[in-house]
Amino acid sequence: MKPLILVTGGTGYIGSHTAVELIQDGFEVVIIDNLSNSRIEVLDGIEAITGVRPYYENFNLCDFKRLRQFCEKYHRLEAIIHFAALKAVGESVEKPLDYYHNNFESLINLLQIMGEYSLPNLVFSSSCTVYGQPDNLPVTEDSPIKKASSPYGNTKQVSEEIIQDAIVANNTIKAISLRYFNPIGAHPSAHIGELPLGIPLNLVPYLTQTVIGKRPELRVFGNDYETPDGTGIRDYIYVVDLARAHVIAIKRLLEGKNLKSYEVFNLGTGKGCSVLEIINAFEKATGEKVNYKFYPRRPGDIAAVYADTTLANRELGWKADTSLEQTLFTAWNWEKAIRHK
Repeated sequence: MKPLILVTGGTGYIGSHTAVELIQDGFEVVIIDNLSNSRIEVLDGIEAITGVRPYYENFNLCDFKRLRQFCEKYHRLEAIIHFAALKAVGESVEKPLDYYHNNFESLINLLQIMGEYSLPNLVFSSSCTVYGQPDNLPVTEDSPIKKASSPYGNTKQVSEEIIQDAIVANNTIKAISLRYFNPIGAHPSAHIGELPLGIPLNLVPYLTQTVIGKRPELRVFGNDYETPDGTGIRDYIYVVDLARAHVIAIKRLLEGKNLKSYEVFNLGTGKGCSVLEIINAFEKATGEKVNYKFYPRRPGDIAAVYADTTLANRELGWKADTSLEQTLFTAWNWEKAIRHK
């Protein structure tokens, strides 16, 4: 029988791509998602790619009673990948209590359930935001965890602490936190991709929506950072490469190769790109012109961050090797595909 993996937030951007990679690697997948920032049609896309429709349950993880009922129904669960969370930096500055309530309570409920139902394996969706504005680049897993620049970043920092404390109290639990940088792109089939509801909060979907005519211009927030061209620098990683790392982490836990009860890995390309470099790469990859305009910096944003991926490359045998132009081309194909839906 195939191992059954719970993917929380599995109709979201990274969750859906991870569900695809899990299914294609021989796992069964069950998704919990309340569709607060995703659409049910994503299940159709997963099925179109894999030929398999994952199990699906619609509820909020903050509902502990429903979560317990879920575990009674899916008693074969062997591991959890926890994506479900509110995730926008700027919005978290405006609505901090919403972020603290949702992101902490959902995680705490999952950890309590893991103890009750003897579910030992957790992969946690963490973020490079835990590092704040680093003193030195690239960022390694040993880089200092500085004061978060946003409530969202703080939820990731504290969530990692909660997981470690839970492991101390219950040593049957093993967890891997994957601190990833900036996922972009879409599945090469164009059946799934980044599908923001309302105005996009991330660079690439805002860019593609601008080029296709949904937005009048791409807003570039800040051109006065201490970077070579004045725009913010991030480590942009292809979402399919990122999804593959989650499958490797699950296998590491299930096969008992996790030498420690808690491990952390940075997931990125190891290279920083500025906003203007992304715009130029997109224009080169697609032949399309991007209409953009500079705006003031957003609250909570930092100047630059990119990963040192040596540990993940060595320990997980994983590497993000899809080129930036190829990645941006998949994002453009996805934008053109959803225009007709």
